[in-house]
Amino acid sequence: MTTYNFDEIIPRRGTSCVKHDMLNEVFGTDDVLPMWVADMDFKTPDFIVNAVRERCNHEVFGYTFAPDSYKMAVLNWMREHYHIETRWKHIHFIPGIVQGIAFVLQAFTNPGDKVLITTPVYPPFINVPHRSGRVFVSSALKTVNGRFAIDYEDFEEKAKGCKVFILANPHNPGGTVWSKEELRKIAEICYRQKVLVIADEIHADLTLPGYTHTSFTTVSEEALHNSITFIAPSKTFNMAGLASSICYVPDADIKKQFFGFLDANELSLGTLFAYVAAEAAFAHGDPWRRQLLDYLVGNIDFTEQYLQENMPEVKMMRPEASFLLWLDFRAWNIPHKELVDKLIHEAKVGLNSGLDYGPDGEGFMRMNIGTPRANVLEALERIKGCKR
Repeated sequence: MTTYNFDEIIPRRGTSCVKHDMLNEVFGTDDVLPMWVADMDFKTPDFIVNAVRERCNHEVFGYTFAPDSYKMAVLNWMREHYHIETRWKHIHFIPGIVQGIAFVLQAFTNPGDKVLITTPVYPPFINVPHRSGRVFVSSALKTVNGRFAIDYEDFEEKAKGCKVFILANPHNPGGTVWSKEELRKIAEICYRQKVLVIADEIHADLTLPGYTHTSFTTVSEEALHNSITFIAPSKTFNMAGLASSICYVPDADIKKQFFGFLDANELSLGTLFAYVAAEAAFAHGDPWRRQLLDYLVGNIDFTEQYLQENMPEVKMMRPEASFLLWLDFRAWNIPHKELVDKLIHEAKVGLNSGLDYGPDGEGFMRMNIGTPRANVLEALERIKGCKR
């Protein structure tokens, strides 16, 4: 079996790379170490690159469609990893999950309708409803035993009158892997309140060893018949630039309405390389994925130990999935804006501001450790050097 080198430093500047080439736009300077957007610094796996390269050798890139081999790879992955047995008629290509969320809001809601989220949460869950004229309603998450938990009483109260709930499963930024029981309670409340669930499961394949991802539709009949699920190989296999996501809709009525909207807007087909790359990822990706997860656990362990030994006042929510760390800087006792400025201009580290994830994120920052360990160490050393 091939052994992959996740310690290799890959120069990414000058490649139209959001993470490295948009630092000025995001941080006001280009001399920060980028540890922000959820984009890993590891090479896209060789089996994906080789599949794209082989297709390039044909030298004709005409109109295309989803081949049966791609469909089979997707269905096999869903069966083996999510315990979902389905047929292709319940699957639809979408260019990206954030776009998919916007499509659901357009297909099932009107301007002024309420959209439920739990905060802190991935910023597009807030931004997409707001920009489309919908109203987002927030139910604040609790922290219980070092992980996020849902306040079900508040959740149900906030759900009243909402049309859609956007669920991050696993959670972003906390990395919480929701249990079957937690998801079942969400499904019961949303079904009772007639709130359609969007389950964003883009981080599902990054569930870390010792934890088990549960796909939302599998927990109950209420979940099965009241949800739209999004998955993608983009985060796991570091191929976000190839725009290859899918949605799964098991309920016939919801499927008819949503797929009808997508087809009416000519959103049925992906690009040639979206299919080629996704097929390679789903057909050949599991050995690479498992090595990646082991490396990520090493980075998480390294960060946790470094903080305990050097900055014990900075608390890390240990993730159960993904390569993102939710860091609590509140013990520094400085205003959030000052914290952000300090990390950018003194530490020269680019992290995501916790306030982008909702008002519950004040005093927090999100750090991406999907990068060689040398970069993680450098970032932590810089942060340590700037603290009071």
